[in-house]
Amino acid sequence: MSNEAVVNQVIGSRLPIRDAVNKATGNLKYVADRKLPRMLHAKILFSPVAHAKIKSIDLSKAEALPGVRAVVCYQNVPQVPFNCCGENIDETKNERLFDSVVRYVGDKVAAVAADTMAIAEKAVKLIEVEYEPLPFYVDPEEAMKEDAYPIHEGGNIAETVNLSQGDVDAGFEAADLIFEDRYHLPAIHHAAIETHAALADYDSNGKLTVYSPTQDAFAVRVNLSRLFGLKMSQVRVVSDPIGGGFGGKIDMILEHVAAVLSIKTGRPVRLVFTRREDIPSSHSRHEMIGYIRTGVKKDGTVVAQDVRMIINAGAFAGGTSSVAWAMGGKLFRLMDIPNLRFQGIEVYTNCTCGAAMRGFGSPQLFFAQQRQFNKIAQALNMDMLDLLRKNLMGEHGVDRRNNTPLGNTYPKACVEQGAALFHWEEGLAEQAASQAEGGRYRIGVGMAVGDHGNGVFGVHPDTTGIILRMNEDGSLVLSSGCCDMGNGSVSLQGQLVSEILGVPLSDIAYIQGDTDATLWDLGNYSSRGTYVSGAAAVKAANALKKMLIEEAADLLPDDPARIVFHDGKAWSLNYPDRSATMEELAHHAHHKSQRDLVVAETFASQAMAVSYGAHFVKVRVDTQTGKVEPLDYVAVHDVGRPLNPMNVEGQIEGAVQMGLGYALCEGIERDETGKVTNNSFRQYRIFTAAQMPPIRIGFVNEVEETGPYGAKSIGECSVVPAPAAIANAVSNAVGRDFHNLPLKPAVILEALSQEQA
Repeated sequence: MSNEAVVNQVIGSRLPIRDAVNKATGNLKYVADRKLPRMLHAKILFSPVAHAKIKSIDLSKAEALPGVRAVVCYQNVPQVPFNCCGENIDETKNERLFDSVVRYVGDKVAAVAADTMAIAEKAVKLIEVEYEPLPFYVDPEEAMKEDAYPIHEGGNIAETVNLSQGDVDAGFEAADLIFEDRYHLPAIHHAAIETHAALADYDSNGKLTVYSPTQDAFAVRVNLSRLFGLKMSQVRVVSDPIGGGFGGKIDMILEHVAAVLSIKTGRPVRLVFTRREDIPSSHSRHEMIGYIRTGVKKDGTVVAQDVRMIINAGAFAGGTSSVAWAMGGKLFRLMDIPNLRFQGIEVYTNCTCGAAMRGFGSPQLFFAQQRQFNKIAQALNMDMLDLLRKNLMGEHGVDRRNNTPLGNTYPKACVEQGAALFHWEEGLAEQAASQAEGGRYRIGVGMAVGDHGNGVFGVHPDTTGIILRMNEDGSLVLSSGCCDMGNGSVSLQGQLVSEILGVPLSDIAYIQGDTDATLWDLGNYSSRGTYVSGAAAVKAANALKKMLIEEAADLLPDDPARIVFHDGKAWSLNYPDRSATMEELAHHAHHKSQRDLVVAETFASQAMAVSYGAHFVKVRVDTQTGKVEPLDYVAVHDVGRPLNPMNVEGQIEGAVQMGLGYALCEGIERDETGKVTNNSFRQYRIFTAAQMPPIRIGFVNEVEETGPYGAKSIGECSVVPAPAAIANAVSNAVGRDFHNLPLKPAVILEALSQEQA
């Protein structure tokens, strides 16, 4: 094969993520595995009440316990307000390290650092606190009433987001039929295998280093800098390997507590949540109540839709505002509805703080919309597919509010390909036969669509920085501000570099998410790992390639325009017998050009692309037990060009499992005092591998011109349609229109008993 014909084939190959072997063998070290000399162990005292003023707190007995090195509460720590979700200027800052008011059961009251965990646990129990109870609310619709007691100054409605296009009222007047429904989705736990953890080390030079499984190292650095009055050069945040994030490790939850204890003691302090602490005292997906009103013509054309989402923000502002705005924006990017209105009402309650979770509000939003569309299709005696064909956005869609291009938009292609792969018509026939038989088991098929963005372009600057440095032997070090949380973002950056430079993946080493060693990165959220951070790797690789061409042109020598890279070498197209290894190029750069082969590039996203998906599912419902068993699942996504099909498929499979849990069994439960009652995996049931159905995956395979090598994101879009598709299937199986999740057996049995009555 001539050099002219050689194309590197890393992109498009099925490759494992770079640390897969270390993870599978247990050799990868997480924060909880880290041990530093003289390290102390920390424990937190949590509030047993949902809302109260701290009348008095006595730390003396805990401080007197041998082996205790520090005890902290609101009385002896900085009282700087902050927002746990980053540190953007506009974010509401109403959280403190420790506060004189507790706002949910599980809120932080005090913390201890001691020589051993056993001593820390004993010391926490010695702290004496007297509480003055205040009114509390776990229901956002109760908390938002005018006469409700304010959880924060200014009242319990944190913000109201209003978005619209067209004339919605006129649209309803033109409708033949109007449908109105209320839907409820519970808060759910992120359920990452790794609980929240942090290790802080404040040294004698006044440098604070914090190791954390954070998805947003630079935002944590900003918060720590402000909280403790330190220059950013005095704060280093290292994103250690993340044992599952799903959005739950964006917010600062433990880093500041470990940090203040380390500053107090001058020793390293490690703080690790148990699962019983993690569920009630970390953050959760937002509970939401959706009111949706839709006007349609008799032929199925949707002429108007009004969506009102009440969002349970929990005890603090956190990232709820971002979720509300992003969720509302995505409503305008899926269906071609001329008159559309969204209202998002963010409400403080005395619950765990709501946070980003895979989909960022979209699963809740599209659950309401797609569940109601299933109902509308039945009322019009239409196939759900026909209703969607008529109303989905077409190719090259735009956001009508401002005529913003959305890239290549293929939701219709997802539906068509998914229906064919699923054998939709056969599924409908099986469903009809099952209902006609009226036996113990009912078969149901359902489907739903959804969308998700690629980064935050148009909201605020969206940038990722990459440093590429060639070593003396021709190997590379890739330094990325991006953190890899198991989704392969950093691995993909290496693939892109390997593709462009022709360097074997085995020759690339990685530094990730270290605020002292990498360029700034916006954070690992908003599905920006491929679309934005991947594009940053392409930019850096092309910059280094330019330098390598200069070296090769002098070393070979040859015309710079006639040099290509593959198999770890630079090759001449004019003289096929001439080549130079990367090591030779590095040697030439050091000894002839007298320079390092290193580049530092920042990529700023310049477009908004939208990813789409259509999910199809078949379920079997046991009418005697209420058990729902998924039998078959198809997910088809428009992700542009899949750069690593195996990794993309893995993302979708994990998302389907998460969606099944959301739909069928998950939900944070509280008693009448506001206490979480299912605070362990024995009680909080997640969907297990043994329960998973066969999953078939398809891709539209239409290149997105604005993405790196034609790619778009998949991480979050892959979960968006799942809860609605599953609920539609269950509803169709038993002939009952479910409005609330999860669809546990008791819910199914109650629906069946009402049907029989």
